Amino acid sequence: MTRIQKLRAVDLNELYATLLRSGGHGDRPLSARTVGHVHRVLHRALGHAATWGVVAQNVAALVSPPRVTSTEIEVLTEQQIGKLLDYVRGRTLRPIIALALATGARRGELLALRLKDVDLAAGLVRIERSLEQIKGALHFKQPKTKNGRRTVTIPPWIVAELSSHLRMQQKRRLALGLGRASDDDLLFARWDGGTRSPHWLTQKVALTMASLKIDCTLHGLRHTHASQLIAAGMDVLTISRRLGHANPTITLGVYGHLFSNTDARAAEIMEACFAKVRSTE
Repeated sequence: MTRIQKLRAVDLNELYATLLRSGGHGDRPLSARTVGHVHRVLHRALGHAATWGVVAQNVAALVSPPRVTSTEIEVLTEQQIGKLLDYVRGRTLRPIIALALATGARRGELLALRLKDVDLAAGLVRIERSLEQIKGALHFKQPKTKNGRRTVTIPPWIVAELSSHLRMQQKRRLALGLGRASDDDLLFARWDGGTRSPHWLTQKVALTMASLKIDCTLHGLRHTHASQLIAAGMDVLTISRRLGHANPTITLGVYGHLFSNTDARAAEIMEACFAKVRSTE
């Protein structure tokens, strides 16, 4: 164990290397993305320590986190999306997975949605909070940044999906004697109206993917949403706002490599422009 005052940049580099190699305790190695999260937490903590005079400098500022490669981005193909949705048809997971794919919302954001956050007539979902699980306890929290609170447009097929889900949910509540749900009740509540655990959702999706032999996680649904928008030519600012990123720089840092396949489209646009110019000469 090293005292914080004696912590050096080389110690952090060794820590990151260990986490990438063995997870720190001989467990599964951590991904570069996860180690990057560790780095950001340390950077903030040591930054506070430097401000308070506990340490002379923030040594994390001298270290770069491991680079995330494009191979770590899990994305479903259109065929896999169809296979997945068909597999969970009629199950509790179906509307949750469908909405995750359609909005790119995080698991905590999905499970924190209330009935009043969904406007099916307008085709809108308002993301205003998130659900967090700490040592088994569930807590609702506000977004970390102003962009985290956002309104996302949903396609007609999701409107129909959620409408069906709400009808079934109300029917089940009445059968159990719980009465009709209020606007403050959860969109994806448990059978008894309680709050579903984020860990439950992650495990259920993992088991589903394993059954289908698809190499993707719950968070991969968010990546899939973003990749579909990029492939369709949507601009990075709109994608960033839809995902709730603090700024477009974060979006480019995660998905920048996916924008490269749109370069040919840029050439087509300029060719069309030049064609118009030549026609007037």
